[in-house]
Amino acid sequence: MRGSLQICVTAVVAGVFIGFAGGAFRWCLDTADRLRGHLVDWAHSLPGPGWLVPIAVAAAGATLAGLIVRWEPLAAGSGIQHVEAVFLGEARPPLIRLLPAKFVGGVLSMGSGLVLGREGPTVHMGAAIGAETARRARLPDPEVRMMQTALGGAGLAVAFNAPIGGALFTLEEVTKSFRMKTVLAAVFSAATAVACSRVVLGNHADFDVEPIGTPALGWLPLFLVFGVLTGIIGAAYNGLVLWFLDHIAAIRRIPTLAKAAVIGGIIGAAMFVYPKSVGGGDDLTQQILSGEHIVISVVIALLVVRFIAGPLSYSAAVPGGLFAPLLAVGALWGLLFTACFEAVWPDDATQLAVPMALVGMAAFFGATVRAPVTAMVLVTEMTATTEVLIPMMVATAAAVLVANLVGSPPIYDSLRDRMPEDLKQRGA
Repeated sequence: MRGSLQICVTAVVAGVFIGFAGGAFRWCLDTADRLRGHLVDWAHSLPGPGWLVPIAVAAAGATLAGLIVRWEPLAAGSGIQHVEAVFLGEARPPLIRLLPAKFVGGVLSMGSGLVLGREGPTVHMGAAIGAETARRARLPDPEVRMMQTALGGAGLAVAFNAPIGGALFTLEEVTKSFRMKTVLAAVFSAATAVACSRVVLGNHADFDVEPIGTPALGWLPLFLVFGVLTGIIGAAYNGLVLWFLDHIAAIRRIPTLAKAAVIGGIIGAAMFVYPKSVGGGDDLTQQILSGEHIVISVVIALLVVRFIAGPLSYSAAVPGGLFAPLLAVGALWGLLFTACFEAVWPDDATQLAVPMALVGMAAFFGATVRAPVTAMVLVTEMTATTEVLIPMMVATAAAVLVANLVGSPPIYDSLRDRMPEDLKQRGA
């Protein structure tokens, strides 16, 4: 009992730190998104080659983020694979110096427009805070590893404003177990962290979704088909992430910073053409969930660009995750699937657009990460919507099953296998 109480108190203390740090991180990213929009508007108004402005800004942001990674190599990429490696005993817990590296590097990379997710840096920052707090509480090494894992889940909870989803991420994706101490640490830290982050960001769901009708049970076969196709697309997305990582890294004649600058420049060009094609994608997802009409050709273009830009951005080896952009891709895919179905269905099926987008967010997330329960809970908490839970369960389960059947490993298993040994040994 004494040990459990100490773990709970430590989890609450660490949760306060990641809550305010993660809340400040999200506030900076939101501010950067607004400034980026103003920048693009200004660039369009310039005489001459105004398109060079967003290209230069995105390239500069990616380069500066790369410089931070040179100072702290562990800050590159998502960091979730490192959290899993630490829990499995394959790597050392991170040091607290990772916190400023992920914070500043993430603001630079994602703020400049790279198609990366805020959850990777927030998870890794939480893990660093959890490990440091556990060390100062003089917990034994196994508990330090467990605490960094639990606080990584709290970081995810802050990133998505989803306390239950963050705790589930710790248990379903990382530990794949329900040990009582881990459960307590995950729940206490996630609840505390989200409460503190809401002091900074406001006490409301991430996405505002108008009340929608529960889809009729007769539509379940359609959602099942959608889930099967989503599993195939999710497996392709994972393959594309790994393909870009391997092929960009294989170009050894070009320095890493130059690669990041070139990738940033490519994203900057896309940003000038259509700002919502880059960045984390929250504004685009909100537009879809609000039921706003988007021309089908634009939906296809956005889906293709974001499907490629996410893996390309991740190959720049700067701070940033994969989760958040997956939600926008899933919502776009749901919108496109509905439009294709409506083209051959004799009756009106427009009422399925928003439900299919919601289901697409969870199913695509589940197919790539292979954490179906976490995916469904995250989307439900982020949208405060429960009307599509049954179709969501059907489609997400089908997507995960198909992704497994086609032989696609979970993305973070693949990323963990690619971690260099010297990175695994950085830390305490």
